[in-house]
Order: sequence, then C-alpha cells, then structure tokens
Amino acid sequence: MIVGVPLLVGVPFLVGGISWVWWQAATRPVRPLEPLQQDTPAQIQIEAGMSAQEIGETLQAAGLIRSLTAWKLWTRWSGLWDRQGGFQAGIYTLSPQLALPLIAEKIWSGEVVQTSFTIPEGWSLQQMGDYFEAQDWFSAQDFLEVTQQIDRDRYPWLPSDLPHLEGFLYPETYQLPLEQRIPAAVVEVMLNRFEEVALPLYRAPANSTNLSLLDWVTLASIVEKEAVVAAERPVIAGVFWNRLQQGMTLGADPTVEYGLGITQTPDQPLTLAQVNTPSPYNTYVNPGLPPTPIASPGRASFEATQSPASTDYLYFVARYDGTHVFSRTLREHTNAQHRIRDQQDAQKDANKDAAKEL
Repeated sequence: MIVGVPLLVGVPFLVGGISWVWWQAATRPVRPLEPLQQDTPAQIQIEAGMSAQEIGETLQAAGLIRSLTAWKLWTRWSGLWDRQGGFQAGIYTLSPQLALPLIAEKIWSGEVVQTSFTIPEGWSLQQMGDYFEAQDWFSAQDFLEVTQQIDRDRYPWLPSDLPHLEGFLYPETYQLPLEQRIPAAVVEVMLNRFEEVALPLYRAPANSTNLSLLDWVTLASIVEKEAVVAAERPVIAGVFWNRLQQGMTLGADPTVEYGLGITQTPDQPLTLAQVNTPSPYNTYVNPGLPPTPIASPGRASFEATQSPASTDYLYFVARYDGTHVFSRTLREHTNAQHRIRDQQDAQKDANKDAAKEL
C-alpha cells in the first residue's frame, strides 16, 4: 500500500501536464509564423445575435482555430463573459497565424474590416449617387431615394419642408464597417458630420448673417461652386450678400446648371437660351436664393458665408484660370467680360496657328 502512494500523488501532475500540452496545442495558431510561409487571411462574417458556439464553428470552418472545445473553454475561462459588451457583429479579416485568444479578443472588441469613401466639396447628391454606383456599393437611385427621407426625430434641426438632403451631407473622407455599405449608413454618417462641423458654425456668435439655416447652406453651396481660389471665397460671398441686400438677382451660373442638370465648360459655356430657361434654380430669372442648396459646401465656404468680405463689388466674371475679375458697376463688369472674351479668342487663334505649324 505504501508503495502505491507516490503513484497516486503523481496522477494529478500527469493529468495536469497532459492538459497543459493539449491546451498549448489547441490554442496555438493554425499556421505558425515562419519567414518563408505565406499568410492567407480569411474573411468571415459574424452575424448579430450569433452565440459563442456558432462563432467558434464559423472560425473552425474557416480554418482559423484548431479546436472548438478550446474555443468554448477560452471564452468561459478568459473572463470575457464577465466584461461589459459582447462579441461584435461584422466582417473580420483574420489570419491563421493568430492564436485563439487574439482572435477572440478581436471579435470581442469589434475590429471589423473598414472601408472608406471620399466625397469632395461641391458635389451634388447626383454626383454622390453616381460615385457609389461606380464603386459597386449600391445604385445611385437607391441612394437618392434615401436622401429624400428626412429623419427629423434624429435630426430635429433640419429645415422644415426640405425635399431632400442636398447640401446637408458633409463632404469628407469617411470610414465605415464593410457590412454598412448601404445608403442609410452613408447618409447617417454624413449627416452626423454636418451636425458636428457645420451646425456649430451656423449657431456661433461669429455668424454675422441673419439667414435661416436653409438659406445659409444654400448660399454656401453657391459660393462653393463659384470659388476656386481660396483667397477669393469671402469676396465672392460678399458679392452675393450685397446683391441679396439690394434685391438684385444673384446671376450665378451654377444654379442654372443645377436646374438644367448640365455642366458648362470653357468650350461650351451656357447659352443665352439656357440662361433664360425658366427654373426655380435660375438665379438670372428669379430674385433671391434658389429653393435648396445645389451642392455640399465645405468648411471654408461655410465660414466665408458666415463672415462675407465687406466689399462694394456687385459683379464678377471668371477668367477660366480659377480666378475672377470683380467689378462695382455693370459697365465695369461688361468691359471685363469683353476683355476676357477677346483674350480667349486670341488664345484660340494662337493655338490654331501653332497646330498648323506642326
């Protein structure tokens, strides 16, 4: 009997040793990190409401963990269940070179695959929709339909009777989880950014205008489309502000283009017929501001509209190099238009002569 005692005492140590060896084997990376070995990450999707058991089965099926039993034990013994939160739904790109505990931590903390999109300043809703469609995110039509759904419960500051969100989707670069590439998520993140950046500017004491939020964004959108050189932005805002104060029409080409759904170029400028075409957005025909913004302004245009330059200019004309000639009277403006037109004609003739010599 005495002889058997050491054997019985050694059994727990033997079992414990075997368990430790098993645990080390079960939780180590499926594919050890070796200098010459290629790592092939696997992409998996964790659905909302999936149990730890289901997540473990998904990981095992993808070849990311060795043992489902080890996964169950780890999720219970590691203390994850005692921490606030839970395994996060989303799309994950995970490497088989990661040990089981690291994989569990990533899914718990929600390190999902991110995707980005960039909306430049001055884009319209239609341009945004075309962009997302070209990126194969969703159709332009689906995007435009969502922008017509005004959620005033979530965004009570949005103007009343707003037909769509033109001007209120803030232009910037955004990161989204891969599974949120849907119109509603895109609109939400852009509206949230407007609320964070533009709305405080409007409400700030430095806002020297008495415009409503809708009119402020509308005017900023016209400034955005007209201004190319940063230094001219406040002056352009000042010109439009002066014309509004004096009851003049704004005479802004971008509003005509928006109303007609066209884009003029130096080679194909707006025609007289187009400028005279009736439209709620034609600021040559209608006094005041158009009914909605025509594009998404950036911060610089909001700030310029917030504090327009104090100037007596009432007119400006583009030189087609990004700059403008500003004038105080209609006569000065007309003369500037003639000079620019003559310069363009002379440049065209010079180009023709150079082409003939070649």
